[in-house]
Parts: sequence; structure tokens; C-alpha cells
Amino acid sequence: MCLGIPGRVVHLLDGYGGQLALVDVVGEHRKVNVGMLAEETITAGDWVMIHMGFAVEKTDEAGAEAALAGLKLLGRNDEVSS
Repeated sequence: MCLGIPGRVVHLLDGYGGQLALVDVVGEHRKVNVGMLAEETITAGDWVMIHMGFAVEKTDEAGAEAALAGLKLLGRNDEVSS
């Protein structure tokens, strides 16, 4: 697992060469570049780890929950930002 914030893909945004997605990050929708994951297929419902506005890793729900638990230990659960 990488250092990042988990988010769930809502949908890919039109245009942008398929490299921009709307992602739900702890209830807030963010535009995230998924271009670094070009070899993987990203679809609505997928979980990704986000660092500096880029999806750097595809994960699953368990991985996302583990990352959020780690952020809670750091005291950052209510102030998550990408």
C-alpha cells in the first residue's frame, strides 16, 4: 500500500483522453487524474489511492478501509484532502 488517500470512482469525465475521473473522497467529489493507471481499466465503483491529485494505485474496499484507519490514527480522518 502506498501513502495516499482512498477514493471511490464515481465516473470518468468526458474528454481529457479518459484520464480524469470524478472520485468520492470521504463524501466530497474531487477531480482526479487516473492517467498513471493507463494499463488498468478504471470504472465507476473502483477504489483508488490518491496522492497529489493523481490516482497512483488501484485498490479494493478493504485496502481503502485500511488506509482510512491509518489516517484516523494520524488524526486526519475529518480533514482528508488530496
